[in-house]
This record gives sequence, C-alpha cells and structure tokens, in this order.
Amino acid sequence: MPATLQKLKTAAKLIQPGTFEAHEHWYPKALNATIHPMVNFFLNLDQERVINRYCHLHPIVKPEVLYSLLNYELRHFLWAGADLINVTSASGRRQMVVIENNSCPSGQKSMPLTDDHQEQGNYRWLIEKTFKPFLEKKRSSVKGGLAVVYDKNPVETSGYASVIADVFDEPVYFTTFYNDEKDPAVKFESGIMYVRDEWGKWQPIRAAFRYLTQKPWNRLPLHTKTRILNPTIACLAGGRNKMLAAKAYDRFNDELAGSGLKILTPETIRDVRKDEIPAWVEKMGGQAVIKVPYSNAGQGVFTIVTRQELDAFMQLDFDYDRFIVQSLIGNYNWSSTGASGKLFHVGTIPNVAGETYVADLRMMVSSTSKGIRPLCVYARRAEKPLEDQLAEGSNSWSILGTNLSYKKPDGSWDTDTNRLILMDRRDFNRLGVGLDDLIEAYIQTVLSMIAIDKIAQELTNKEGRFRMKLFKELNDDKSLIDEILL
Repeated sequence: MPATLQKLKTAAKLIQPGTFEAHEHWYPKALNATIHPMVNFFLNLDQERVINRYCHLHPIVKPEVLYSLLNYELRHFLWAGADLINVTSASGRRQMVVIENNSCPSGQKSMPLTDDHQEQGNYRWLIEKTFKPFLEKKRSSVKGGLAVVYDKNPVETSGYASVIADVFDEPVYFTTFYNDEKDPAVKFESGIMYVRDEWGKWQPIRAAFRYLTQKPWNRLPLHTKTRILNPTIACLAGGRNKMLAAKAYDRFNDELAGSGLKILTPETIRDVRKDEIPAWVEKMGGQAVIKVPYSNAGQGVFTIVTRQELDAFMQLDFDYDRFIVQSLIGNYNWSSTGASGKLFHVGTIPNVAGETYVADLRMMVSSTSKGIRPLCVYARRAEKPLEDQLAEGSNSWSILGTNLSYKKPDGSWDTDTNRLILMDRRDFNRLGVGLDDLIEAYIQTVLSMIAIDKIAQELTNKEGRFRMKLFKELNDDKSLIDEILL
C-alpha cells in the first residue's frame, strides 16, 4: 500500500454543521427515556435555592461562603465529573463520598433529555456555556480550525464534534489520538496542534475539545498555543492523577476548616511504596483499596478483602513507583476500620430476589457565567450483589467495581451498558437517593473540582509555565515525570 494511502487510514474526519443525529450520540436505552421529575427538578434548581437548602441542613455553613465557592472562577479545570458513593455508618449517618474527579468525564450519552424540544441536550449546554466562553475569554493566536480528539467513547465525542460544528457554524476535525499510536493523525509543532485531513495535509488547529483518558500528558504538551479544554495541567493536578488529587483534597480541606464544608473521601494513604502496602492493608483490618494513581477508566484499581487478593496483587509488576491505599467501603461486616470507624455502602433498593448492589453516582459539572453548574447525572452498579459474608474465593471486584469501561483483547474499549442506571422514571428509583443526596453530590463535586484547580494554579508560574520543581516535590514519581510532555 502506498505511504500516502497508509496515512489516510489515520486521518481526521471532517464533521459538517447540521449533521447531528441523536441516535448516534445516546445509548439506545437512554435515547427515548423520560427523565425522572426529581432529577430534572434538581438540574433546574437556581443557585439561591440550592444554597438555602444546603445551609438549612448544614446550619454551620454560611451562605456567603457556599455562594463564593459555587461561583468560584476556575482557571484550568473547567469541566469535571466526580464519581461518588452513597455510604452510611453504623449509627445511620449518610454521606456522599468522593472516589475521584475526572478531567474529561463521560455522561452525555447516558443522560435523558431535560427538555424534549432541545434535541442536542446538554451536549449543547457544555459547548455554549463552557467551551465557547473559554475560547472567547482568551482568543488563540493560531489561525486554524477546530478539532475534537479522543482515545475512547466515540459515541459521545462525535456528539460534541457535531454540536461544536453547529455552534461555531464551521466544519470540525474529529480524530483519535491514542497512546503509543504508530502514525497518529495529531501532532504538535511549536506549540500548535495539527491534524491530518483525509487528503494527507496537516491542518493547524486554533482550539481543541479533547477526550483523552489514558496518560494524556504523554502526548498533549503542557504548553500549547492551541487552546485545549481541559488543558493537560488539569490532568496532572488531579483530574487524571489520583495521587495529586488526594493531596489537593487535603490542602483544600485545611483551607475550609471552620467553614462547615469538607471534601469527603475514604481514608487515604499516599505515596506508598509497593513493599509497604501489606502493612497498610493490615492496619486497615485486612480490607483496603489499592490504586495505581495514574490509571483511569477502572484500570489500576484493586479491591483487597482476602489474603489471596493481596498476594495476587503483590505478584504483579507496575510501571510506577508509588501507590495509594484507601480504606475499603463494602458491607458493614467486611469494610475497613478507619479513624472515624466503618463506612459501608447504602447500595441499591433490593430487587425482587432481595439483592442489593453497590452503585456509584457520576455528577458532571462545568464552569459557566452563572457559576459552576450541574450538567449530567447517571449511575452504575456492580456486576454481583453485595453479600453480608464473602464466600471462600470470592472476587471482591465483581461485588464492588462499578466502572462500565473494559478493555477487549485487541486493546480497544467497550462498555457494559447492562449495569448502567439512568436518571429516568424507571431506573432512578432503584438508587434510593433523594433530592438532598443529589445536592450533596453536587456540592462535593464542586469542592473537589476547586481543590484540583487550586493545585493547577499553584503549579503554574506568573508566565504561565509549568513549575516542574514544585511538581516533583508534590509527586516525586520518576516514572510519571519521565512521561510528561512539556
């Protein structure tokens, strides 16, 4: 095959305005779903009512403090999606706990329309209210086109490309940008992104909307003339780096001390060497969660409930030198014992067989002219029901793991939609959450988003350059540092 034709195999597709087709950008089960009235009510609550309700339930929180946070001006981390779990204690105190916050979250393809007359749903909201103002606030010096680059989730990313084409009334380049791709259709020269078109010509890009989930820092430079949402600094500061996210949460919680507000997370031990892990697991009562801090989409997370699971983990080889160990939240009979006691999953409402499943909640938010606003909500359940007692040889991940993404043998990604829980009239009731739980999840998402953005600001000097020396002090993992593309 001639070289020019070989290159065309990885060319960017040109998406034209007026080509948005709803059936191409939603899961079939979500396409015609009717949103649950409570979820729709929550998404349409104005900020004043959210603040009044939250402060009524948390009387030591001052309304003006919460107002300032919901209207916080984010600089780097403008679009986020937190994963939260609904937990309770032995005394019945329920909380929404942050598991992680993601810098390019999925959710649109799982979200029923909030208005049947708005065919493009909240795809358009994010582009009009966040992406477009982001480009207008600081216009790119690059003369070129617009692009969407992605490494998974083509259903959703192509939806964004179609909506961007409509909102800006111009064609949009749409292309993959994989890790270790031999001949990618994306390159950077002098800080400018170029994409290869279908004729093999490299086109300059003035701004890009990106959905890169796997080590984005090894192909998206930290310093670019092309405007990118979200920029790589948001990933390194915590959006795709669980190690720095944990430190960001601790720092912001120190700042929030006395305000009545706090980012709620499992008990977290950072910067743990592999040989130290068994001791920390033992301290937590033999149950823990071990995380490779720089993996995403459910990869690199290990739930440890038995000695066999710990031994299996210790036999694995990893690219990185440091790990995170967190208290495990499971059933009350087999959860970690932390400094504040045991937390365990509330779980779904029992089905007809009496089975309760672990479920998490994804809350997507973005920065707008009217503050940080919620966009999408969906939930995911684990593969197997939550057991009171684990049988010998049980696989705890199948009971606790909720991520729907999985890698196929050929290295491509797929999604287990059977475990997707929509915010529609049928599915939502199974979650057992109410309006106040949704508000709590929203506040927790905003707080964790701000914490990461603050670290991103700290890692950027007055000239807008990355402070590598400070980053090494905060995240001294040579294997990670060697991957960063400046």
